[in-house]
Amino acid sequence: MTSAHQPRGPRVAAEAVGTFMLVALGPGAAAVDVWSRGTVTHVGVALTFGTVILGAVYALGHISGAHLNPAVTTGFWLAGRFPRADVLPYVAAQLLGATLAGLGIRAVLGHADAGALTVPLIGVLPALGVEVVLTFALMLVVMAVATDARVEGVVAGLAVGSIVAADALAGGPLTGASMNPARSFGPALAAGAWTAHWIYWLGPLIGAALGVGVYDYLRTGHAHDHRIAGRQLADTSRVVSVHRELGPEPDGRGISELHGGRAIPR
Repeated sequence: MTSAHQPRGPRVAAEAVGTFMLVALGPGAAAVDVWSRGTVTHVGVALTFGTVILGAVYALGHISGAHLNPAVTTGFWLAGRFPRADVLPYVAAQLLGATLAGLGIRAVLGHADAGALTVPLIGVLPALGVEVVLTFALMLVVMAVATDARVEGVVAGLAVGSIVAADALAGGPLTGASMNPARSFGPALAAGAWTAHWIYWLGPLIGAALGVGVYDYLRTGHAHDHRIAGRQLADTSRVVSVHRELGPEPDGRGISELHGGRAIPR
């Protein structure tokens, strides 16, 4: 059953719950780091982001797809793998979950919630570029694990959590490594702080669109079987996809284990 034929309520609720978890624990860890004067550390914050995503994908991926991010939802719609009618409900749920988490951080930690904000510490245009690149990397990985049958579905949470942690490690000191408009929106609304907030919408949306386009091109490729050596490589009939046993379609478009069985018309 594709997502277009499933009850919308549980899926939308799962997006709200998952995004609440993400913002409460990820930006929450950054705020605790400020409140505790560095106890969590930058590495600890990045690992918190990665592990909460890992857990959320495994807990909620089979219910809603665990987008937890308006840019990811938009990316799947652009790819023709998510129904247009569900885009706004998903985004609204993500913003609601993020807002409740942001208000919770504010209530518990007071003005230390400034640590949960995403504010660029470099120039505006370089910060926009950083958010584009970070989200591009995230969406590329999400497209691979969620839409290509050649990728083992069981690795989805680990793969997505790992790229989120890596992005946070590399980009956190520069822009806060949002990659997610909802992640930035919730704490910003709770604190009433909107410094360069537009970066955290435009950058992730551009990055997600690029990730979709690039992976849709890359998926047409097939890895050589490197177990074939020497002159045997000249026999092109022996050069096949390493993952042929999974039976992908010729262009690699297989059944997504997280996002339904077919491309969904936009």
